[in-house]
Amino acid sequence: MRSFAILAALSALPQCQGDETVRAYGAGDKTWTLVELDGTPFNVRATLTFPETGKIAGEAPCNAYSAAMTVPYPWFDAGHIAATRRACPDLAAEAAFLKALGDATISDVLGDTLILSDDSGERLVFKAAD
Repeated sequence: MRSFAILAALSALPQCQGDETVRAYGAGDKTWTLVELDGTPFNVRATLTFPETGKIAGEAPCNAYSAAMTVPYPWFDAGHIAATRRACPDLAAEAAFLKALGDATISDVLGDTLILSDDSGERLVFKAAD
C-alpha cells in the first residue's frame, strides 16, 4: 500500500511542472497583433506569440524579437528582450512598443483580446489574428 502512495505522488510531479504562464491561459497557439498602445491606435504592424513554454516572440515594426516568459498568469515579465537590428522608418514606434512590452507586469486574456498592463494602467491591447 505504501509503495502505491509513493508511486501516485511521483506520477503527479510532472503535472505540477506544467505551463502556468499566460500561454496556457488562452494566449498560446495564436498570433496577437497590437491594435492599441497607451490608448492610441497602433498603425504599424507589431505581433506577439507564445511559441513554446517559457518563450515569447514576435515582429516589431522593424525587427524580430524574443524573450523569456516564466512568471505565472496573470503576471507578465518579458525580462530582457532580444531583437534584430534592422533600421526602418518606424523605429520610434518600435522603441515605444518594445519599451511598453518590457514594462508590462499584468496580462489579461479575454477571448480574442490580450491586454498587457503595468502600474500606470492598460498599455498594450492585442487582437488575435483570424
